[in-house]
Parts: sequence; structure tokens; C-alpha cells
Amino acid sequence: MPESHLRAADADRAAVAEVLGTHMSAGRLTVAEFDDRLSRAYAARTYGELDQLTADLPAVEQPPVVRPEPAPTAQPVAAGCGGPGTAHWAGDWGHWGSTANGLRAAWASWLTTAVIVVGIWVLTSLGTGDWIYPWPVWVIGPWGVVLLAQTLGGARGPGRDRQRDRRPGRLPG
Repeated sequence: MPESHLRAADADRAAVAEVLGTHMSAGRLTVAEFDDRLSRAYAARTYGELDQLTADLPAVEQPPVVRPEPAPTAQPVAAGCGGPGTAHWAGDWGHWGSTANGLRAAWASWLTTAVIVVGIWVLTSLGTGDWIYPWPVWVIGPWGVVLLAQTLGGARGPGRDRQRDRRPGRLPG
């Protein structure tokens, strides 16, 4: 830290508070000691006062900061212009049903949404004392029909059966 007589900033106090929390988590400080030092950290005016709070504690090693690589973004493709493996008309969501895991995820999303909207409808109906129009059918009905069609129909879509689409004389899609 800089010279002990210089004034500390809020960011300096917050950094010391974080270090104290790390030491409490490691078992070097009791909750009472942590509370006492934390209140003194936020009341500290100088770097010297902050240094006193961590003088009897070992230095905390900070793990190296690893910045994740940005995820590749899908490039928009005009209808019918995509290469192999691109969804021409359906976008990326069109591949949901192409695997069993994708179908399970789609059905799980549908079921979660269904439970939420039906729950809201039931609570609203109970709150008014009268059964109101069952609007959740318009939220979960069409979505459920599409998922059911994908499940029963094998989720056929662009790129689904690439081997069959590559046969000579066959146009993709």
C-alpha cells in the first residue's frame, strides 16, 4: 500500500474488507474479529489504519484472472443460402428437436412455462373468487402442439439427415 499517512479511498476500504472476508472464510478470523475489523476498515481514513487491520494476517494469493474466449456468434444467412449444417429457414432453434437431449430441454422449458402460467391463472382466479378465462391455453397450447409434432415426426428439418441429403440428384431442404 502507499504511504501510511495518505488518505484511503472507498475502493481501498472495500479491498481490505474483501481480504478480511477471505481470512474469515479460511478460519483465521472469528466472526466477532471479522465484524470488529470490518467496522474499523470502513471507518479508516488512512492507509496506515487499513494496514493495521491485516498486519497479522498472511498475504492472500489472488488466483490469476482468466478471461473466457468470446463465444462464436451465428452469422445471419439468407433463406436457402446457407452451407451444410446451417438452418436455412428455421434459425438455430430449428435444431432443438434434432437430438433426444434437445427434445428433453424443449419439453422441460415448455413444462416449466406451463406450470408458471397455469399457477398464475389459478391464483388470479382464486384471488377474484371467480374462474376467469383460461388464457394459459394460448401460451402453452400452440407451443405444445409444435413440440408434439416435432417429437412424433422425428423433428425433420434442414440438415437433419445430411447423409440422405448428400445423395446425387437430391436437392437439400
